[in-house]
Amino acid sequence: MKPQSVLFLCVANSARSQMAEGLARTVFGAHFADQVRVQSAGSAPTRVNPYAIRAMAELGVDLTTQRSKSVDEIDPDSVDLVITLCAQEICPVFLGDAERLHWPLPDPDRKDEDLSDAGRLQHFRVTRDELARRLEALARE
Repeated sequence: MKPQSVLFLCVANSARSQMAEGLARTVFGAHFADQVRVQSAGSAPTRVNPYAIRAMAELGVDLTTQRSKSVDEIDPDSVDLVITLCAQEICPVFLGDAERLHWPLPDPDRKDEDLSDAGRLQHFRVTRDELARRLEALARE
C-alpha cells in the first residue's frame, strides 16, 4: 500500500519526528512519482532541535522551514498512515482510522546526559540513519 499521507508522531515534535518528516519527503519523492503528503506533530510541541537541523543538513535536507506542531492541528481524515517514534515516553494519541506503525527510537537529545557537542550530534546522526533505513524499506514495500 502506498500511503497518500503520512504523519510522524513523538512528544515534543522537535527531533525524531522532524527528521522523519524531512527524510520522508526525500525518500518518498525518489520512490513515488506523485506526491505523498508528509507531516509531523507532537503532544507537547516545542521547537525544531538545532542538532536535528545540523544532522539533516549533513545529508542536504533542510529542516529550517519546518516548525513544531501539536497533534491537535492535524486533521485525522487527512492521514492514512501514522508512525509513532516514542521509545521511553508515552506517544501522543491520534484519532482516526489511519494505519499505524510503531518505530520506538530513543530520544537523541539525551538531555540527562553530560555530552560534548560532537557526542550529542552523534546521537542525532544515529537516529537519522535509522529513520532513513526504515523509510527506504517502507518505500520499497
